[in-house]
Amino acid sequence: MTPIVVTGTDTGIGKTVVSAGLVQALGALYWKPVQSGLEEETDSEIVARLSGARVLPEAVRLSLPASPHISAEAEGVRIDVHALRLPETSGPLVVEGAGGVMVPLDNDTTFLDLFARWRAPVVLVARTALGTINHTLLSLAALRGAGVPVAGVIFVGEAAPRVERTIAEMGEVAHLGRLERLDPLDRDTLREGVRGIDISAIRAAMEAA
Repeated sequence: MTPIVVTGTDTGIGKTVVSAGLVQALGALYWKPVQSGLEEETDSEIVARLSGARVLPEAVRLSLPASPHISAEAEGVRIDVHALRLPETSGPLVVEGAGGVMVPLDNDTTFLDLFARWRAPVVLVARTALGTINHTLLSLAALRGAGVPVAGVIFVGEAAPRVERTIAEMGEVAHLGRLERLDPLDRDTLREGVRGIDISAIRAAMEAA
């Protein structure tokens, strides 16, 4: 089964929570190739806490909470983008990018370049808030322009049916469901929240790739 890649239209929109939900629902492993920012709970630690699943160690760990190329520069290192290969696993794997589609890894390479090389299906996470139509359609255009297969869009936030429908129709993309902002956010509420996500469609995309 091909891994599923989770990316977003921006940073801080809920990619990690969505990733944890997918890990939980698919019975998958989790891998964050590049972690920028180590002072607070990392994305891998959040996913492990919320899903109870095993996470693979990050390939790159950088202290500064910034774009990976800036974090690496601050530490006097360069990310070896050619070494960032999808791990081989015996079961499903959820891979989470950093920030949005075009976040740089160095001065020449973005996560989009990685996704294009990996050829794994991508789930795009988008807010339902104002501005999401533009951000989401631009992200979809970038992914498709690079030949990246898109499994669909998962929305995060309060229901916005007209906005969600516009993105699905104009972006010619599957609406995979919506995850409410969960309060409290824990393993049980996440399991319930993910019931609104079309896990069967995501699994089908992983099997077909």
